[in-house]
Amino acid sequence: MLPDSPQNGHSPPVPVERRRWPRSSDTAQEASPPLPPALEPLRFSTRGLPLSDQFAAWQAYLAPLIDIRLPDGASDDAGFPADHTAWNLGGMLVVQQSVPAHSYVRSAAKLRSNSIDHWHVVLLRSGRSWTEVDGKVSEGGPGKVELRSLGHPFRGRATDSQSLSFYLPRELFLDTTAVNDIKNNMVFSDTYINLLIDYLGSLEAKLASMTAPDLPRVVQTTRDMLVTCLSSPAGSSGPEKAQSNLALMERVRRFVQQNLGSQNLTPDTISRELGISRTRLYQLFESSGGVLHYIQKRRLFSAHVALSDTVNRQQILEIATAVGFTSAAHFSRAFSKEFGYTPREARNVAAPAFLARTVSSVDVKDSSNPFGNWLNSLGH
Repeated sequence: MLPDSPQNGHSPPVPVERRRWPRSSDTAQEASPPLPPALEPLRFSTRGLPLSDQFAAWQAYLAPLIDIRLPDGASDDAGFPADHTAWNLGGMLVVQQSVPAHSYVRSAAKLRSNSIDHWHVVLLRSGRSWTEVDGKVSEGGPGKVELRSLGHPFRGRATDSQSLSFYLPRELFLDTTAVNDIKNNMVFSDTYINLLIDYLGSLEAKLASMTAPDLPRVVQTTRDMLVTCLSSPAGSSGPEKAQSNLALMERVRRFVQQNLGSQNLTPDTISRELGISRTRLYQLFESSGGVLHYIQKRRLFSAHVALSDTVNRQQILEIATAVGFTSAAHFSRAFSKEFGYTPREARNVAAPAFLARTVSSVDVKDSSNPFGNWLNSLGH
């Protein structure tokens, strides 16, 4: 038989392309399945309680942070319909809140009993607030962003309001010079703040869909946005003395955090290394229960983080020694007093960092306050 050719009416065979690389499988070309949401909100509401119990329940829930009072002439029996939803991003807490008119105080006594010192950023969606620090009053409202320190006493009052709040540990700002420019009880309302408000609103809308890889990036971006705003020359400031004190306290806190495991971490060492007098040092931390009290708090929180880390297989004594405790018995007593459970229990019942649950009225009566626990462990 003659080979195929144009003359016999047949076309020549088509050359076969030889691939240099194997064809990608259909499986490899398929998109990876989306990651599940990483956050479950911690919700609390007084609306399902009897009217006469609502205000007391709200007081108890926020007790780790502030003391709440009703406006003059208001009655407990009239009801206090309030809602609080918290999201834990690991390095930052986000809180959505709706609350009737009230007054609030974070006193020196409150700081001694719970010496958290995070920065609190507040964006009011509706209503007004007036907050006083060291005799200086700042007014918050829609279109403004408030910034205050939880490591300094304050008091104030608010009308019926809805707000979006952010709690950020000071450690987020230790690597920037802007931390020394932070002035307590600031209110911002410039061009940068409009950008920040837009960003915070978009962040809020995505909380329910964020995945685990999103969380550290979101925390870092929020921190960077705040640093930009803090570097802006606009905005009102608190008293100059308070500003100076906060800058010095930041230096002390940074030094303490970097030297937690040292047996030489004492008021004398801090004073010598930072070039300040013991008297000034004690004055700075008087409202926090004293310098030694603050150092022990930081050591206990660092130990708690290590104990809660399921990957960390160090012995409890090794962890205690690493954060500066020389006595196992002293560490166990101090840890149990601070957290309400033993170091061994902290290791055995460690919970996922970003998961929460709905809080019922029964939970409020319990000795454990989940929102307070989140505040205490933030940044650790």
